[in-house]
This record gives sequence, structure tokens and C-alpha cells, in this order.
Amino acid sequence: METTRHFTATVYLVNDGATALHLHERLGIRIPPGGHVDRDELPHQAALREAREETGLDPTLVDDTEQVDAPAGETLPAPRHTMLYDINVHDDGTVGHQHIDSIYFASVDSRDVDPAGDDEVGAERWDWYTPADLRESDVDRDTTRIGIEAIETVADAED
Repeated sequence: METTRHFTATVYLVNDGATALHLHERLGIRIPPGGHVDRDELPHQAALREAREETGLDPTLVDDTEQVDAPAGETLPAPRHTMLYDINVHDDGTVGHQHIDSIYFASVDSRDVDPAGDDEVGAERWDWYTPADLRESDVDRDTTRIGIEAIETVADAED
């Protein structure tokens, strides 16, 4: 059986030492904003668009990608992580659908979540997690680890 793979982009939003996660209804887990990369988008653009739609916040990407002087090209922000997630696993163990997820970090000026998209979850489903909150929560290990890394990276960039 063939595995379908989609490119997705995620951004950990950080404000004042905490990152925003929401409860994903279908998956039953807490995750940061993100979604599919559209045909005409670059991954970092998709991550920022998804964050704006899902939270109404205006993120600033934290990017320390080394620039390369290229006459016919430009350096794109490098994801902090690229993850492969199994989305649909069949009873026989085969994987039907996967997401190739580019993960970015961004700062935001506020914690006032006000979703801008029509089909987004409400503001009441979003919570801000400090590193201590993440460590003490039932948030998945990868989200906890990357969330703490995002908080530390944004703090370092702001110093």
C-alpha cells in the first residue's frame, strides 16, 4: 500500500516565557498552530499564515539561518526541526498518511488569542505553557521538548 505524504508547517508561538498550545479535538492532544503548506507557499510562510488564522496573533519568526550569497536564489528560514508524523495507521500496521512537518519558532507581542479563521477553535481552547507547566502536564513528549526549546530560543534571541 502506498503512503500519502503531505507537507505541513508548525510554529511555536512564544510570549513572556510561555508557548501557546490548543487541544486538537480529533487527535485529543495539545499542539501549537500549524497546518498544510498550500501549493503556492513556502513552509515558513504557511507556518506564519496558520498562526495568524488560528490565533489572530502576528508572529515574528526567530531565524538565525546563515545567509548564502546566491545570484539567482535566496536563503529561506531553516526549520528548527523537520518531523515525520504518522497520521493514519491501519490495523495491519501500515501507514496510510504522513505529515512532513517543518517546525519554526516565533515571538508574539500578546497572549490575546482571537482566531481569525472561520473554522478555527475558539480562544478558550488555547493555553499558555511555561517550561514548568509543560514538564508537569500530559502534553506529548515531543511537544514538551520542542516547546521548551522554543521558549529558550526566543528568550536568547530577545537578549
